[in-house]
This record gives sequence, structure tokens and C-alpha cells, in this order.
Amino acid sequence: MDKVAQMLEVEQNNFARSLNKKVQDFRDQMQQPETRREFDLYDPDALKKDQPARVCDNDPRCGPASLQKLAGEDLNKQEREKLQEQLTKKWLTEQKQERDRVLTQRKYADNLFDKKRVEMDDRALHLAHLEEECRKSINLATENFNRVQAAEMAERQRLQKQQEEDDNYAEIYNHLTGDILTENPASAISCFGPHRVVTDRWKGMSPEQQAEIRRIQELQRQENQRLKEEARQLEEEWEKQRTLAARAGMVVEQEEETFKQQLRKRLDTYNQQLAREIGR
Repeated sequence: MDKVAQMLEVEQNNFARSLNKKVQDFRDQMQQPETRREFDLYDPDALKKDQPARVCDNDPRCGPASLQKLAGEDLNKQEREKLQEQLTKKWLTEQKQERDRVLTQRKYADNLFDKKRVEMDDRALHLAHLEEECRKSINLATENFNRVQAAEMAERQRLQKQQEEDDNYAEIYNHLTGDILTENPASAISCFGPHRVVTDRWKGMSPEQQAEIRRIQELQRQENQRLKEEARQLEEEWEKQRTLAARAGMVVEQEEETFKQQLRKRLDTYNQQLAREIGR
């Protein structure tokens, strides 16, 4: 997510830089101060370009209110009317050019706004797709976590049932191999010493029987050790999966929130900048 945000930020900066350069180039080429109709009002070289009140009899600047000509001295009427017509045509041409420049600039700004809006819509769709992918990943991780928990619970129940069955078998075996049913030779030991036995209780025990008892006891001990080790491993694996799932969920949620905040901030900044450029 950080890499996507960085790429979007770089692209946004490049677009803003390109837009500012195009606007400045348009101003430098098409909006020079000398081309404005009212430039003579604030021309810094106006005094240098100024002329006397009357240069000659054909001076077109000397009108009726100039007090430079007497009544009936309109000797340059044709030139004056021609000059007035040329000035009027020039003013109309300049007004038309100014209006065309404004329309062109407005059309250019509208096109840029439409393109940027389409681009932002595409980015919004892309971000929605990324959000859907993140949601799918979270759901998949949750399903895997639940599946692991269910498997662990089933395995725990199986082990518990196996333990109960083993305990029952052990209890049955203990009864079967107890002193009462097997007539344990130890019960036939006489109180007068270990070298003497009670004759009505003693049945004797062979070495094979003794070895078999010791072998079964060893198997039981190994089985109990194995069950304890399996239970410990399952518990450790379950704890590890739960921690990883929780951490992944928190990281994805934080990155998604940070990315949304950055995107909203960039959109607000861009809209404000675009509004200022259009307002100019």
C-alpha cells in the first residue's frame, strides 16, 4: 500500500507541475502586457513616447476640444476618419482576439478538468478494487484461522476421547491383572518372612508374565508422553496462528485508513489548486 501511495503522489506532483508550466507558457505567449488595449494607461515609457500637443496641421490628435485648431480647420478629415476607422477595427479585432483567448483558455481548463475527473474516477475504481482484494485476503485469513481452530478442537476432542478410552482400558487391565483376579503372588507372602508363602493363595508367576507386564507399562508411559507432546505442539501452533491473523488484520486496517486519508487530502488540495487556476 505504501508503494501505491508513493506512486500516486509522484504522479499527482508531475501532473500539477505540467499544468502550471502550460499555464505559464500560455501567459508568456498570449497575454503580453503590450497587447492589451489599456496598456497606454500604465505604460512605464509613456512620457518618453509622448509628443507635443500639435506636431503639424495633419496631426490626428488635434480634435475640436484640443484648442489647437480653429473652427473650420479640419484639413485632415479624410485621414482622421480613416484613422478612426482603423482604430475602431483594431479595437474590435483586439476585443475579438481577447474574447477568443478567454474562450480558448476556458475550454482548455474545462478539458483539463474533465480529464482529471475521469482520471480520478479511474483511480477511485482502482482503489475500490484494491480495497476489495484486501477484504478478500482478510476473509481468507479468517477462514483459514477458523479452519485451524476447528481442526485443533476436533483433534483435542479426539485426544480426549482416546485418553478416556486408554484410561478405561487401563482400568480394565488393572482389574484383570489385579491381585484378586490374578491371585497376585505378593498376596501369598507370609507374615513370617518373604521366604515363606501362604499355600492356599500362591499360584506362582512365570518370568514371561513379569516381562509382559513391564512391556505394557513401558508402552503406556510412552503413549502418555506422546499425547502430552502432541497436545503441547497443537497449543503452540494455535497460539501462533491466532497472533499472525490478529497482526495481519491490524496492519491491513491501519494501511487502508492511512491511504484513504492521504487520498482525500490530495483530492482536496488538487481541487483547491484547480479552482484557483480556473478563477484566474
